[in-house]
Amino acid sequence: MLTVYGIKNCDTVQRALKALDAAGIAFQFHDFKSAGLSRETAQGWIAALGVDVVVNRKGTTWRKLDDKTRDGLSAANAAALLAREPSLVKRPVFAYPGGLAVGFAKADEAAVVARLAAVVS
Repeated sequence: MLTVYGIKNCDTVQRALKALDAAGIAFQFHDFKSAGLSRETAQGWIAALGVDVVVNRKGTTWRKLDDKTRDGLSAANAAALLAREPSLVKRPVFAYPGGLAVGFAKADEAAVVARLAAVVS
């Protein structure tokens, strides 16, 4: 089963969910704001994809962090920060049996949907 992690009012997440629906891809949605993000889940994403893929350094939440936290971010401490501040996760995160994917750039939408359709069918 495909799980889509994100925030329900995020434009990119909304676009991804609509595209998955339109393609007939079954998924469950996990909203960070209401359901949170466990440190273990965040650590698994970091181990699989790396800090640079998982952490959104362009968002408001990143800019609000103090310099010490931003400068000291590493694979060793990122999971705790993401569990505390799940808005720092690049969105959406697609978790499916055997893999993960992050992001839904407009230029890549069709390719992402096709890849997800192939792995969850």
